[in-house]
Amino acid sequence: MSEVLENKEEVVMETEETTEKEVVENGVHNYSAAEDYVWPEDEKVRQKLEWFQDQKLALMMHWGPYSQLGIVESWALSDADAEWSRDGIDWDVSGKEFKEQYFDLNKTFNPIRFEPEKWADIAKEAGAKYLIFTTKHHDGFCMWDTKYSDYKLTDESCPFHTHKYADLIGHLFESFRKRGIGIAAYFSKADWHIDSYWAEGFPRGEYMYRGPSYVPAEHPEKWEEFVEFTQNQIKELATEYGKLDIMWFDAGWVCAQNGQDIRLGEVIEEIRKWQPGMLCADRTIGGLYENYITPEQCVPEEPLGVPWESCITLGTSFSFKYEDTYKTPREVVNLLIDIVAKGGNLAINVGPQPDGRLPEGAIRSLKGMGQWLDVYGDAIYGTRVCAPYKKDRFAFTKKENIVYAIETFEEEGMLAEEIVHVPYQGDVKRITRLDTKEEVCFEKTEEGYRIEIPNFVPGETPIARVFCMEV
Repeated sequence: MSEVLENKEEVVMETEETTEKEVVENGVHNYSAAEDYVWPEDEKVRQKLEWFQDQKLALMMHWGPYSQLGIVESWALSDADAEWSRDGIDWDVSGKEFKEQYFDLNKTFNPIRFEPEKWADIAKEAGAKYLIFTTKHHDGFCMWDTKYSDYKLTDESCPFHTHKYADLIGHLFESFRKRGIGIAAYFSKADWHIDSYWAEGFPRGEYMYRGPSYVPAEHPEKWEEFVEFTQNQIKELATEYGKLDIMWFDAGWVCAQNGQDIRLGEVIEEIRKWQPGMLCADRTIGGLYENYITPEQCVPEEPLGVPWESCITLGTSFSFKYEDTYKTPREVVNLLIDIVAKGGNLAINVGPQPDGRLPEGAIRSLKGMGQWLDVYGDAIYGTRVCAPYKKDRFAFTKKENIVYAIETFEEEGMLAEEIVHVPYQGDVKRITRLDTKEEVCFEKTEEGYRIEIPNFVPGETPIARVFCMEV
């Protein structure tokens, strides 16, 4: 997971007069270049960025009616993306029929075993500091009681609408807030259900791709209808569901550069009047409203020097997948260490089941990660980068006058030894073990520091252990 995505396929989308070109692989986008990052001028936003960089770990969740099928979220609706996104559709059906079936999934979505308090308890136990939740993916289904669409959990067409948690976002966000966990509302700027985006009666016909079915510059009235709808939903989320720390915007092709300007900046500035300092992650766009960069399913090779967050699946899919396999606690902790040593945050994604529960395999991995963080979290939370970042099997972080040398073990068979050589070149006054608080004997060498661990007892290889070096 430590290399940038390779073998990306270029997908060229053409409208009558414009060509959109993106580099994607199975719905995964490139991320913005760090050199193009624009630091916000708003002091409250800058303060919030400091908060963000302290958090280090988010629980991300993609959830909607599509979980019933165990297929990728939304993307199978796009005919242009059918080759890869419909590989999980094993019944004989045309693209038109499939889209009709998909859009009807709201009529059977009934997650009656959803318990937001249990979700929040699991997130807390995992060590997550903020939640990123899909209020609406590209398919347009709304997980809150929006006034601007009937395609939602609380509509009579959805059997869940009579449940006590039907206005799901409100209950979910409040449960997480009560446990001190921050809130990020994921929102897709595209909406493939609303008729002002995928509109009928245009030359494209029934063949759809991720963009609108018309050229916005040629049909400004239709486009303005969509802009008003989108802005209203964004403001609704920001006014009626409590404090939001972040609004996380997906569908990077919806941008002014592609002739699809929803004037997001003006909405965010308005929202910040009552949500001061709220971060905006307008991912892949750059500029003033991409307050942090969002690598997807990958980790940069080097520190970026700007705020960033890798969103990576705990299983093999962002959405729920039947009989999925999940990263072990060792794998996910080593992933977190890699990211934090390079100055980033990890948003680890879990797709809830269609019945409203979290998969048991995911829960085991999350709790295993949390057990390690209970002991070694000081080396993760609130830290900043520290050269040499990563060297040999060590990763380095820093907080005030303490450098944390995190010794990682990628495999259970790697022996944790009594004598440790830490490749750190700075001056060190004192070294202790983070787990036991014991002071250790050390001496400086050409390569760094030779540490002798007192009372060393060979045993099970840890996921990682940490030495606190006072500098």
